[in-house]
Amino acid sequence: MAAPGATSAGAAAPETVHLSVGGMTCAACVGHVEDALRGVEGVVSASVNLATERATVEHRPGAGTLSDMRRAVEDAGYRLVDFSTEALSDTAGERELASLAAKAAFSLAVAAAVMSMMFAPGLMERAGFRLELVFLALATPVQFWAGRQIYASAIGALGRRTANMNTLIAVGTSVAYLYSLAVSVAPAGSAFRAASSDTYFDASTAIIGLVLVGRLLEGRARRSAAGALRALIGLQPRSARVERGGEVETVPIESLAVGDMVLVRPGERLPADGVVAAGTSAVDESMLTGEPVPVAKSGGDAVIGGTVNGVGALTVRVSAVGDGTALAQIVRMVERAQASRAPVQRLVDRVAARFVPAIIAVAALTFAIWMAAGPDPAHVPATLAAVAVLVVACPCALGLATPTAITVASGVGASMGVLVRDAEAMERLREVDAVVLDKTGTLTEGRPRVTRIEPMGGSEDDLLARAAAVSALSEHPLSAAIAAAAAERGLRLETAGDFTAVPGMGAAATVSGERVLVGSRALMDSEGVDLPAGWDGPRPGETVVCVARGGLALGVICASDEVREGSARAVRALRGRGIEVVMLTGDSEEAAGAVASAVGIERVVAGALPADKARFVDGLRSEGRRVAMVGDGINDAPALARADVGVAIGSGTDVAMETAAVTLARGDLSALVSAIDLSRATVRTIRQNLAWAFVYNLALVPVAAGALYAAFPDGAPASLRWALGDSGLLNPIVAAGAMAASSLAVVANSLRLRSLARARRPAGPGLGREVRPRAGEDE
Repeated sequence: MAAPGATSAGAAAPETVHLSVGGMTCAACVGHVEDALRGVEGVVSASVNLATERATVEHRPGAGTLSDMRRAVEDAGYRLVDFSTEALSDTAGERELASLAAKAAFSLAVAAAVMSMMFAPGLMERAGFRLELVFLALATPVQFWAGRQIYASAIGALGRRTANMNTLIAVGTSVAYLYSLAVSVAPAGSAFRAASSDTYFDASTAIIGLVLVGRLLEGRARRSAAGALRALIGLQPRSARVERGGEVETVPIESLAVGDMVLVRPGERLPADGVVAAGTSAVDESMLTGEPVPVAKSGGDAVIGGTVNGVGALTVRVSAVGDGTALAQIVRMVERAQASRAPVQRLVDRVAARFVPAIIAVAALTFAIWMAAGPDPAHVPATLAAVAVLVVACPCALGLATPTAITVASGVGASMGVLVRDAEAMERLREVDAVVLDKTGTLTEGRPRVTRIEPMGGSEDDLLARAAAVSALSEHPLSAAIAAAAAERGLRLETAGDFTAVPGMGAAATVSGERVLVGSRALMDSEGVDLPAGWDGPRPGETVVCVARGGLALGVICASDEVREGSARAVRALRGRGIEVVMLTGDSEEAAGAVASAVGIERVVAGALPADKARFVDGLRSEGRRVAMVGDGINDAPALARADVGVAIGSGTDVAMETAAVTLARGDLSALVSAIDLSRATVRTIRQNLAWAFVYNLALVPVAAGALYAAFPDGAPASLRWALGDSGLLNPIVAAGAMAASSLAVVANSLRLRSLARARRPAGPGLGREVRPRAGEDE
């Protein structure tokens, strides 16, 4: 799937391609894959997500082909495939996990067999076999077949003069395997054989087996974390029933075109965005809004691809297909969020870049110290300690700490109707202490209706018809109300030309050869139009639209807009979280005051133009406040861009949603509360993950190096000998298990974020459950 990117004038726009990357195990791997991709000619940027195993690459058209990228990534020791529905599908993922499971099972079976025979050394000897050679025969396929990907990645990293998690495992198991190989093939009477009678094939095979088991469990957990995106993609039907040439035929979804008439039977998913041409039904739109209550649809109503039709049959005229559909836009937004990096990730990247070389140095130093000062035979504790250090260290947990939390959070947000543009926005939203709300379409329904028409000399119909001719070209909710009122009266509208929108004030156009103004009193003042002194002004809650022609006032049209049902509750919830709530609107003080009183907002700024809104946001930020601006119109875009976090109502304009960092798909302010709670929980989870990853390594690496050896002069307690042996040296097999467990702990902690979606899902059926991954543990 490709999307155009921004570029300078005159140059071809970079193409964005999403790719699936295999073989990554830690944050260092992410850096290696990114470096490999950036080294391909024509690649402008590359970002890799460890949790989803996906790369987002921008490249210039005609350069940086997929083959070039694949070659570069494979040279680095990883795998690269096209990112597609197949790459994300359960079948493709399960095949890879099944292969991993087979290798893990074989490795652990060999390890168990080797350990069993070690407790019965006379068994093979009586059968005429040297025990060490039997161990060698069993361990070799584990080392070079089951562990092949580990070695391929480590060798690829070595070729690029870098190191990763696989480097640690490869070096650790190779030390154990090669040492054991030397013992096994050494002549029976040699000095080396006399001093080195023990082999460590049990350790090398068990370590590889446990590492693979850990990656298997981790892979399943990561697929669960990324399940929201796969579920979203799965909402798109594969085919559609299209009426062409008087006949109905079933066609692949890819062949749909704008203007096609599709037939949707009860219970089917709508194949694409469109407008109902015939039929009535109720459509479940919870995949988009998170709300399970079906929405009534009839002729002229917009419907969204991927939603589920209710009990009625619909004929829909297709208005958008492919990447232009609402579902495709949601998928892109979730993809972008999951591929992005939170600011805290920069610290992790710096640590990861130095982590593996540092651990190799610690292992080498550990070996040297034990060889110099350890008990005879010194090479035995030196080898055990060095292998344990290499195996127990876990940059995997560091690498997964942030992306798994962001991946889960973005999926949870999508299931609640909250679409977050990137990880940085998710992190910034947590710090918000002031929320600035637009009025129309944010606190109110955004569907005003005309309540009064006050002509000044002419008829109501004439005033309404001229205003509607101009309003028909505007997307403002008040314009829609005026156009709807004219339609209800069956008025014939003149065609307007030379339309000009005046942000924050209204619009102007030429109707029947005369310039007509439709907008606020401020627009009239700027054009030198005076309203008659006798006009009695608006009633509480009314918004006034002034109409003028040729510099003279024709009259006013008053409209009112219902307050959204959940607005007051959302304002209370925000204030309960220590957040100041401000209303910032271009409407009159009277209309703004009525809505503010209804929802419980104390601070109101009315009559604000787009520039005024931007300046107000700047003023709050200059006071040290962290500001979220919530709006839905073109006139809100400047303020949305200036806020720390811009939040667009999903029912608003494309300009607002493009400018904002967060989109509330269901147009309900309660979703803003959910977004803030999700942000706070996500950042808290990231910090917990990082704390665990750092503490784990700080605690266990010294233990693996032998820090407890001196603590047990008389030998390790019996209760700890399964882990520390007789002398206090960490068993490399236990080290491998601890390493795998540390990564799983980070992923499992991130999956707890899914409890937020369950807590906020209203009772009743809904597709939101399909988007949301399966339940995790409560926080």
